[in-house]
Parts: sequence; C-alpha cells; structure tokens
Amino acid sequence: MELRTDRLTLKKLDRRDAEVLYAYRSREEVRKFQSFHPRSLQHVEEFFKDLAEVPDVEDTWFQLGIHLKEEKKLIGDLGLHFLPDGCQVEIGYTLDPCYQKKGYAAEAMHEILKYLFEKLQKHRVTASVDPLNENSVRLLERLGFRREAYFIKGLFYEGAWVDDVIYAMLREEWVERIHENDTTMP
Repeated sequence: MELRTDRLTLKKLDRRDAEVLYAYRSREEVRKFQSFHPRSLQHVEEFFKDLAEVPDVEDTWFQLGIHLKEEKKLIGDLGLHFLPDGCQVEIGYTLDPCYQKKGYAAEAMHEILKYLFEKLQKHRVTASVDPLNENSVRLLERLGFRREAYFIKGLFYEGAWVDDVIYAMLREEWVERIHENDTTMP
C-alpha cells in the first residue's frame, strides 16, 4: 500500500525508520499526547512486532509512515486500527513537531480518509484525542469530524485520570463534504 499527495508519500512504516520514529516520538511535546512513546530503540522494535503486515485486517493496527515525497524523509506516522466489525476504523496520527503547522497532517489525513471511505468503503472513522491537544482538535474539526463524546477523566494515562474526546466521521458525511467542496483538500 502506498498513497501519494502533492507533497507526501504514505506507506507502510518500515523498520529502517526506527531511529527517526524514536527521535520524534520520544520528544516531550509529542509524548504528552501519545499512548506509544518509546523508551528506547528496542521498544520501537517491539512496537513493530505488534503491527499488521497489510491493511484492513480486522482487530489489528496498521501503521503508515508519512514521508516528504521529494526528500523521502519520514516526518510522522499514521495508525489505522481496523475494528473487529470490519466496518469501522480508529485513526491516530503523529507528526514531528518540526513539520507541524505546514499542512502536512491535513494532507495526510485527507488522503487516508479518501482511501478508507472510497477504496475500502468503511462506514465510520473515529479518533480519540486529549482535549488539551488543541492542534489535533482543530485538525479533526477542519477535516469535518464531529465531536461525539467527551469523557471526563475517562482514561487512565501515565498514572492519572485524564479527559478523552471522541471524534467521528461517517462515509456519507465524507461524500457530502467532498461533493459540497468539490476539492481535493479540506
């Protein structure tokens, strides 16, 4: 699986990307909003062992690398959790802080939503986000996700109870949004 946009290539995360993944995933500003924050390169290797080899396998995570197309440089990753019902996908994303606020996350997310809704015909895509992660909340809302739930202290994370917000989009909402905007970018 490989998806391309004007500036990005999205492809299966590769073990050769372990050092770069470790470098940005272990940064404090990234760690505070991620459930996976590696403690070592060995921990990254263990992470790779739990990932599916191909997308769209029920009850698995498939991880894509977000690469700058021209430089062939890994700048982030996108996780797809194909839920057991076969119709829904939970999505998660991480971008190296050096590459944030340049439109890369929106570009990558738009392309993966297109893939999930149009190619795989998924019914619903969800995202779980810390409400304090304002950049992520703005991204989801800009892409057309709806806030479905706000769980107050509903997630035990790093030794404390924290809030968790669930965003979602249905395939028909995606189709309506694309036809309404008649554009390739949100």
